Amino acid sequence: MMHPPQRSVELTQVTEWNQGTVTAVQDTLAAEEPLEIRVDGSPLAVTMRTPGHDVELAAGFLLTEGIVKTRAQIAGIRAAAPHNGNKSNVVEVELSSPVSERVPLERNFFAASSCGICGKASIEAIRRRDLRPLEQAFRIDPDLLCRMPEELRAQQAVFDRTGGLHAAALFGETGVLVLVREDIGRHNAVDKVVGWALNEDRLPLDRHVLMVSGRGGFEIVQKALAAGIPILASVSAPSSLAVKLARELGLTLIGFLRGQRFVVYSGGFRCLPEAAGRPG
Repeated sequence: MMHPPQRSVELTQVTEWNQGTVTAVQDTLAAEEPLEIRVDGSPLAVTMRTPGHDVELAAGFLLTEGIVKTRAQIAGIRAAAPHNGNKSNVVEVELSSPVSERVPLERNFFAASSCGICGKASIEAIRRRDLRPLEQAFRIDPDLLCRMPEELRAQQAVFDRTGGLHAAALFGETGVLVLVREDIGRHNAVDKVVGWALNEDRLPLDRHVLMVSGRGGFEIVQKALAAGIPILASVSAPSSLAVKLARELGLTLIGFLRGQRFVVYSGGFRCLPEAAGRPG
């Protein structure tokens, strides 16, 4: 199992009631702090996140929000040095061309850990992004899909200590686990995975499966699409808007992936036998 990054957990004193016995105990909490993303010296976004892999998070955010499309468009990216002994909660990005050519500076983002990009436009905004078409030839065996939740759960180091984090995992076409990232926000965990791939020049992730530990919401679907990921699976249910977006843009969307069962909401041709029904 991977070790949690520094600052990803905090200790606190709590009072536990257990079958009539009251005890003072030390508890471990998932850390939550704001991260400011600055582009070319100007604040662009603030997200509430679990500290750790902040540069990946910022890079993934830039890609999944359509500010950059390739690693070459990022001239430099780094976590700002701590000031006067305080924690560093800023990532500074320098683009190879001015940000104003890609996104209006007045379009400030605020991402809460629970909601993704608040006020995000609907499917029409995704259509206008001119995203690359998803890989049509990629297939994965249902048995491989069914092994993924256990693989993901085994690598959730911070969750094991706190019980309070989401996770996103990237699997290869043979079902091998490539990467796991955790965060108090589902969308942040996904951005950390995508940011890793962007920084490693591994995009598009067109022969991979993305699995998330929570629900498959609209913001998760649009981030998978931006990274070129053809299959998105979750242990819970997707939202109605997520299903609509997945069906329109050809993403294989899977929910309730638990044990030997899953539900396919769109793109069943990538994971179901030829004779099976294929919604979407």
